[in-house]
Amino acid sequence: MALSDLQVKQASPRERDWKISDGGGLYLLVRPNGSKLWRMKYRHFGKEKKLSFGSYPEVGLKEARLRRDEARVEIGRGGDPARRKREERIAAYIRAGDTFESVAFEFIAKREAEGLAMATLVKSNWLASVLCKSIGHRPIAEITPHEMLAVLKKYERDGTYEKAKRLRSFASRVFRYAVSTLRAEHDPCSPLRGALISPKAKHYAAITDPVELGGLLRAIDVYEGYPSTRFALQISPHVFVRPGELRHAEWDEVDWEAAVWRIPAGKMKSRRPHAVPLSRQVVAILEEARGINGGSRYIFRSLHARGRPMSENTVNGALRRMGYTGDEMTAHGLRATASTLLNESGLWSHDAIERALAHQDSNVVRGIYHRGQHWEERVQMAQWWSDYLDALKRGPERSREAHANVAQVHSRLLG
Repeated sequence: MALSDLQVKQASPRERDWKISDGGGLYLLVRPNGSKLWRMKYRHFGKEKKLSFGSYPEVGLKEARLRRDEARVEIGRGGDPARRKREERIAAYIRAGDTFESVAFEFIAKREAEGLAMATLVKSNWLASVLCKSIGHRPIAEITPHEMLAVLKKYERDGTYEKAKRLRSFASRVFRYAVSTLRAEHDPCSPLRGALISPKAKHYAAITDPVELGGLLRAIDVYEGYPSTRFALQISPHVFVRPGELRHAEWDEVDWEAAVWRIPAGKMKSRRPHAVPLSRQVVAILEEARGINGGSRYIFRSLHARGRPMSENTVNGALRRMGYTGDEMTAHGLRATASTLLNESGLWSHDAIERALAHQDSNVVRGIYHRGQHWEERVQMAQWWSDYLDALKRGPERSREAHANVAQVHSRLLG
């Protein structure tokens, strides 16, 4: 006989559990403590099973019957609602443990194992730490596009458009990794393409006037800061690697006999090993540095953190103390300085300069073919460039002489 709302309401607790049947397997279990629980009894492949629908009055009689009918339909189709609920509960528990923070750092560890450049790893860890302040504790499968947009818009309102863009891009990679490892169903950052203000392209400030460059080189030579910083400042204009590649340089990467610095793929933005020919001037600076930092793993060791390289802002900080603003000169800008003046000299092929800068070729096939080319030219170019910098450093008069000698050098090389 079917239950009525009044019967359910007036059912009183007894010394033992007791139940009132509603039909179709549904019944109300009344506990001695007064709680009233909806249960359903059914058979699946001949085995008796039970299903819970919640407690009264949170779940009323009408709602309990609706859930019973839905379960009967599932059973009629061969399903097992109790097993499905258990699997859903386990999945929810797993999802709760798969927070954005745990998946993000797992993703970074995976990329590190794949040989991601050290500078990129540092940036990835920083981006992850920023995002974790707001969504780190959230189950990654539950994060919505609305939630991500709110997080990113916060940085956009602060005017940090580039930061917002990089955060969206990094978060998107983490979500796609979660999808590929079956811990999320979609990337909530994907619908946000075009939702943020695009940052204006920003080029690193660089000195490209030979006379001004000579002044910078003279200022570097009289820099009175920490020795590792001075060595980095002195070498940077000669080798024009990226600042992150320079500060992570290690002594065992230097081939003194061949005068080559061999940078492993894991430290390069291109994820390919890179060889830097060392001029006589660079070797001399390195030998001086070895006399001071030779016991350290890193050539340019940190002043404060034992066993660590100098920080990414050290060289830029030194340039500011020397009086050069961020709009005048940057550590990364020294690459543009070298590229501009080497191309303007007319002495060296564009390909040799691009290889020296470790730029990837946009044409993949051509890039593979040219990967090992231009080495001899690069060796000559490295020595010529250091000699040219020395001439600029000696003053304006010598700067003009250095430019005047370009034609003669060119003619000798061709001859």
